[in-house]
Amino acid sequence: MLHPSYSDLMKVVNSEVEPGESPVVNSRYSIVMAASKRARQIIAGSDALVDAKEEKPLSIAVEELNQGKVKILSDDEE
Repeated sequence: MLHPSYSDLMKVVNSEVEPGESPVVNSRYSIVMAASKRARQIIAGSDALVDAKEEKPLSIAVEELNQGKVKILSDDEE
């Protein structure tokens, strides 16, 4: 099981969205895609942005999302 949960990660990612705006992340799929993209960056040599207890790239990526160290950009911001 993934800790934190998908819903917790979605709350963190969407925390900076102003009332009335559409959320950056609407589904679990978006969270999974963001975490996998960041994990691939870590595998390619990017430094971790958190002090991770685990050495697995996906666990590090999820923790970075949970701590707000990595931002998911909407299509408009890319």
